[in-house]
Amino acid sequence: MIDHDTTDEFDGPSRSQLRREALDVLKLATTLATLSDAQLDRLPLPEDVRAEAERTRATPSHGARKRQTQFLAKQLRRLDEDALDAIRKLLDHDRQSAHRQTAVLHQIEAWRDRLLAEGDAALDPLLERHPGGDRQQLRALIRQARLEAERAKPPRASRELFRLLRALIDAPAD
Repeated sequence: MIDHDTTDEFDGPSRSQLRREALDVLKLATTLATLSDAQLDRLPLPEDVRAEAERTRATPSHGARKRQTQFLAKQLRRLDEDALDAIRKLLDHDRQSAHRQTAVLHQIEAWRDRLLAEGDAALDPLLERHPGGDRQQLRALIRQARLEAERAKPPRASRELFRLLRALIDAPAD
């Protein structure tokens, strides 16, 4: 007869937890394989792991890339947890920085669209928020951009307005 009353408790992580951790490392390997050389340079990667990331990125076949990604994950699992955390932290920081840059670009586009739609009425709130702007130059670019749009010409003035707004909005406040 089998004795079910024995309490042989296992103190290690559960099988599900081990699987989640392995999938997290595989996801990290997949991310590393999509990064450019410049992005890989910013990460604290050992040379062998970096070489595997580059090799994975260069693999054209889907099946071979999948195997190569799994091998890269295996190499990553050999690193200590602190190194993996440092890599994840830097990747997360880069992702947040990219989101902030995108948000700023959307803000600049919104200001340009508002200036082109409303004209001088939108210029006052812009210059209140960013007092370093040249009202005359902005008005001239708005006028030129409107004319170019009416005449279906290339949007040279609109691009110049965008560059000017970017410099104005990115400038540190005094």
